Amino acid sequence: MTWARTLLAAAVILSPVQTGRAQSGAAHLEARPSAPTAGAATGLTALGVSAARDAYLYVPSGYRPNHPAPLVVLLHGATQSADLWSRSTTLFALADSMGLVLLMPNSQGRTWDLMLDGFGPDVALLDSALTLVFRRCNIDPKHIALAGFSDGATYALSLGVGNGDLFSSLIAFSPGYLAPAERRGTPRIFIAHGTDDRILPINSTSRRIVPMLKQAGYIVVYHEFEGPHTVRPDQLREALAWLLGT
Repeated sequence: MTWARTLLAAAVILSPVQTGRAQSGAAHLEARPSAPTAGAATGLTALGVSAARDAYLYVPSGYRPNHPAPLVVLLHGATQSADLWSRSTTLFALADSMGLVLLMPNSQGRTWDLMLDGFGPDVALLDSALTLVFRRCNIDPKHIALAGFSDGATYALSLGVGNGDLFSSLIAFSPGYLAPAERRGTPRIFIAHGTDDRILPINSTSRRIVPMLKQAGYIVVYHEFEGPHTVRPDQLREALAWLLGT
């Protein structure tokens, strides 16, 4: 299914998918938090995992190496880049006030690999980026979230459901569908979607995804808001507060 057809179809799949597009082995992340072996400067830095479309790390101003910090991985939408997040002063202000470490990778193509040819190169890049983050930062293994917007939200749900042994929480802003290669663990899930979304209409996306997730036993917090296909600052703040249980 092409990217354009994916947006139009917004098909919801919850049971594991064993196809060439979503293979369980290619979708499993192996990086795990451990005692860091290198230092981490505060602020925004490039990780150097890709010459063309890199991943970026943001370490909050109050980060203390001897205090485990929550980590949020943020995935951009189709045709976008990590700039969606890395240029957000609101996001960085929230990260500083909440003590959040942020990882912002780029997809290697126009969107994430699942929507193109199946799990593969983007999973590998994310695994490499996470390995570097865990080497540099003291990360709390109980507070690692995978989040995304639009295609990034679809990817966060699909990849996150299959990596619930790493991600304790999933955050999806305006997702399109759900196509996990398998299910591991039971991460908590936060979903927000605008009722006036014309890119991924809510009736054929989140209003179908959320009931299916709940029926499958996931704990889901769901917010609908009046607005288009976007990440609203209040929903971002709400999601990050939810992540920390505040």
